[in-house]
Amino acid sequence: MSQVTPIVFIVDDDESVRESLAMLVGSAGWHAETYASAEAFLAVTRQAVPACLVLDVALPHLNGLELQKLVAEHRDDLPIVFISGYGDIPMTVQAMKAGAVEFLTKPIHGEAMLAAVALAVDRSRAALARESRMRVLRACHASLTRREREVMALVVCGRLNKQVSAELDISEITVKAHRGRAMRKMKAHTFAELVNMSLRLGAPTGSAD
Repeated sequence: MSQVTPIVFIVDDDESVRESLAMLVGSAGWHAETYASAEAFLAVTRQAVPACLVLDVALPHLNGLELQKLVAEHRDDLPIVFISGYGDIPMTVQAMKAGAVEFLTKPIHGEAMLAAVALAVDRSRAALARESRMRVLRACHASLTRREREVMALVVCGRLNKQVSAELDISEITVKAHRGRAMRKMKAHTFAELVNMSLRLGAPTGSAD
């Protein structure tokens, strides 16, 4: 992932702004893609590479804040740097609360923009890495048999082997065998690591009653 050139998507209805920002991010070694509207940006299929969105607030039709909501629903790995022709505190607060990296006012200072984009790209790279790890984790869990999943679900909730044995009506030896295979397939080196994996998968954990 680190070898892929990050993409900076620039959405602004002012062509001169798009061109100047594209030159700026290009000078820093990033690849720029420019769009005149939110609709044009949404119409393009994007690859899962480190990226960020430099977004004007005052766009025609679908504005920047509305686009931010749509992006948040589908691309949490695409941080946003807002730009605006005027300072509006309520608007800035709304954008930042919704997860924007920065809110810059025009005319844009090059160093401030490059710093904001660098931070956004780093966040994107981290989000993509997390998702990659989650895909591996889900694949490991999918490789478990039904019984291995049942045993794993019970042991991470704090059940002892004998309790799992009674609940599933299998021998303790069989419980230990399933538990061992689940650990290997999940690539968990310790029981604590298995519990952590279960939490990341969204499975309930806790002590036995």
